[in-house]
Amino acid sequence: MADHTVIVDHSATLSAIEYSPVFNVAVTMIDRHVAEGRGGYPAIINADATDDPEDGIDKQVTFQQLAERVNRCGNLLSSFTSEPGGRILMVVKDCPEFFYIFWGAIKAGLVPVPLNTLLRAGDYQFMIEDSNCAGLVYSPEYQSEVAPALAASGHHPDFVFCTEGPSGMSGILEDYSAILEPAPTTADSECFWLYSSGSTGRPKGAVHLHRDIVATCVHYAIDTLGMTKEDICFSAAKLFFAYGLGNAMTFPLWVGGTAVLSGWRPSPEMTFDIIEEHRPSIYFGVPTLYAAQLRALDENARDFSSVRCCVSAGEALPADIFRRWEEKTGTLILDGIGSTEALHIFISNTMDDYRPGTSGKPVPGYQMKILDDDDGVVPVGEPGRLLIHGDSTSPYYWNNAQKTAETMVDGWLNTGDTYFQDSDGYYVYCGRSDDMLKVGGIWCSPVEIESRLIEHPKVLEAAIVGRPDTDELIKPEAFVVLNNAQDASESLADDLLKHCQDGLARYKYPRWLNFVDELPKTATGKIQRFKLRQD
Repeated sequence: MADHTVIVDHSATLSAIEYSPVFNVAVTMIDRHVAEGRGGYPAIINADATDDPEDGIDKQVTFQQLAERVNRCGNLLSSFTSEPGGRILMVVKDCPEFFYIFWGAIKAGLVPVPLNTLLRAGDYQFMIEDSNCAGLVYSPEYQSEVAPALAASGHHPDFVFCTEGPSGMSGILEDYSAILEPAPTTADSECFWLYSSGSTGRPKGAVHLHRDIVATCVHYAIDTLGMTKEDICFSAAKLFFAYGLGNAMTFPLWVGGTAVLSGWRPSPEMTFDIIEEHRPSIYFGVPTLYAAQLRALDENARDFSSVRCCVSAGEALPADIFRRWEEKTGTLILDGIGSTEALHIFISNTMDDYRPGTSGKPVPGYQMKILDDDDGVVPVGEPGRLLIHGDSTSPYYWNNAQKTAETMVDGWLNTGDTYFQDSDGYYVYCGRSDDMLKVGGIWCSPVEIESRLIEHPKVLEAAIVGRPDTDELIKPEAFVVLNNAQDASESLADDLLKHCQDGLARYKYPRWLNFVDELPKTATGKIQRFKLRQD
């Protein structure tokens, strides 16, 4: 078996993956396409590029161009640090340079670490120090947060580059060779990190291996979505976190398809414009964005004729949003659940097997178990802690033995999510384990109540948290965002509470209801219920 190759047997019941003893995933993801004659095909469409050739931004990057620039970037990065496996922090928007840095680092034997571009200086300072990084590369838009982080940090990287400008990476890339010998890594070598969102504490660096990328591509992109080289992928979810990294980079690269990138923060109009102009076949979003898009579609119809399917992750997708989206666009939203530690979606609906209001069934290559507080497997229909096992799960957190011991146990990953499996085998999300409510001695899912509220035509979003009543007993409290804030009134609050009482068990309906302008969320679109509890 030649170095840096992988053999996938799709004829097996579960696609079998075999790696060469020497394996660098950058060769498989990048160089393979040139070797197989696809060098002239588009790998990237840059939706932010203009028709003005003077702006210096490529509207399209072919696989040949991508391979050459990855090599140049790998040579550039390795020339500034002598540290094997050195971490390269990336505060980089969705653009072709993200690809060059990420794959160039991997091919050179360095470890890229994409960071959330919405963070503040204090967050970046922590990650600079925690990672003990060899280098940092950033887009100019983020200098106002990156610069003070570097100045305050007790650790000083070997190099810091801006992606653009004459003295930036883009201005010197051509000075470096377009030939790069891949580092002799293995499928089990450390490849890249992703920091968790840190929504309830300091973020944790989840370490991923070369094999993890391949596993998600085979089991989700191919076995679940049926992706081919004909697919054009557009992800509103950004590259800096696991969901977007697969959607907009590793999946299209694996099949030889095309990724549409935009550095702009997604809005309904921005996403609609890109879909109509660049005609993607697969669109990846998150529930909160789908809800906002539906509101915009009530005003103006848009063309979705190119899209064969949509995907959702981050939070559970309410069944009502699924139904309304299909009515408005004629396309299905395949809801699923993934995590930073698992790298991508491990439970999913499919085009041939879906049930609105559920996360679907296990993605091929992943095993599930739902446990009670005593680590016993719960009966069907009973909620419990979801643990998963699969080839893409992170083996450990960097510099955090305690969290590693709590989360990664004997090859199983504790997701921190509460689920139950229904009688037909579909997995139903109940909320984060620390968001579950015990009302009257009975476990209650905030997601179920939120979904009921969202079914009301005047509700855009909802979040449920626990609040003690006068007897110090926990009861559900609702925070509601309306489609039209001017509709807020006591009579509407009463109507929403009655709406819940009519569709839920008596102990589940909210005892208090608050109208708010927006809900606190992570960058990935997850509702931060703990902030509502603090308020």
